[in-house]
Amino acid sequence: MTHTTEPLDTAERLSIDELRHLQLERLQWTLRHAYDNVPFYRDKFTAAGVHPDDCRTLDDLAKFPFTTKQDLRDNYPFGMFAVPREQVRRLHASSGTTGKPTVVGYTEADLDNWSMLVARSIRAAGGRPGDLVHVAYGYGLFTGGLGAHYGAEKLGCTVVPASGGMTARQVQLITDLRPGVIMVTPSYLLTLLDEFERQGIDPRSSSLRVGILGAEPWTEQMRSEIEERLAIDAVDIYGLSEVMGPGVAQECVETKDGLHVWEDHFLPEIIDPFDESVLADGEHGELVFTSLTKQALPLIRYRTRDLTRLRPGTARPAHRRMEKVTGRSDDMIILRGVNLFPTQIEEIVLRIPGLSPHFQLELSKQDRLDKLTVHVEADPGAGPEVRAAAAAEIRARVRDGIGVGVDVAVEDPDTLERSMGKMRRVIDRRHS
Repeated sequence: MTHTTEPLDTAERLSIDELRHLQLERLQWTLRHAYDNVPFYRDKFTAAGVHPDDCRTLDDLAKFPFTTKQDLRDNYPFGMFAVPREQVRRLHASSGTTGKPTVVGYTEADLDNWSMLVARSIRAAGGRPGDLVHVAYGYGLFTGGLGAHYGAEKLGCTVVPASGGMTARQVQLITDLRPGVIMVTPSYLLTLLDEFERQGIDPRSSSLRVGILGAEPWTEQMRSEIEERLAIDAVDIYGLSEVMGPGVAQECVETKDGLHVWEDHFLPEIIDPFDESVLADGEHGELVFTSLTKQALPLIRYRTRDLTRLRPGTARPAHRRMEKVTGRSDDMIILRGVNLFPTQIEEIVLRIPGLSPHFQLELSKQDRLDKLTVHVEADPGAGPEVRAAAAAEIRARVRDGIGVGVDVAVEDPDTLERSMGKMRRVIDRRHS
């Protein structure tokens, strides 16, 4: 099976019936490709009592076993590849902070598809050929920077490969070069906004009109703050390195109602993260992806650990929408029997006057019980009374809304670690 780089909008105009037919054809190819070329999948299919020929409808995918990040680590570095290593044109990898990194590879056709999908995403976000695009995602083994870079070039944009860090210089580049689009993590964009204001520049006066923000969960409250402070349209982009990188799904600027999954290349499912049953569209659970066109690293029912739900398409009717990721099943904090996600704290912090959006959650032990402390920065100029009232408000809202008691420390401005990549929201000191 060969994969061509189709015109950028062809698949976006497919009918649902046309898309489902294409998905089945590509799914059957992917299952056969994985079975024939990856011993891991051949053994796993055999152990589950299934064969690629058993897939006659899209619903038959549920018969096949899941793939996890641990499977990728167990086959480190190239054991999951379905093509000879010599046919791989690029490697990316996760940071490996919790074990061996996960290594992902791309053939030339994979890279063409990736660039095309990011280009499609940028256009859906409001970018256009000729735009100047400031890419502040990290470059290197992380997929964000290079994925955004080649996608923007594919669309016909001019790219500023700023990467992360050197925040003052980034503000200077935005001021001097006048980009219309920025691609960045939402937490680092907030850091850039703080630097604009520190330099005495009104962020609303900048040339930026679109922010394409991803690589970490963020809330509607954060979107409102960014759009108000910067006078832009802030839209979500979704991806993860194992599945491809940025550009798996994209929020359309005309609706801002969730991310349309590019289902001609990725088949999504929602499962119950505990019993692994497939849930109907509209039900909340863990997102699972099967790649449909990847040559180097096909993935069958990959458990992302991201929590969301699927909705019908709107701006791109055939492609279902996934809601903003509310958290990860492996990032969930269980505090004295209560489930809690960082995004729930973020929603509370952003609603309370006198506080900045910068916060961290610190887990520790006190008298053998788990303790959670919310560290959050005060706004410049917030005095002791304002800080005390804000801390009391956080404690009350967490207790009443989530059902658990927390400590709150309102810190001075610019004292918490700033994120240049994915934010580190939770610091676990329970076993240190």
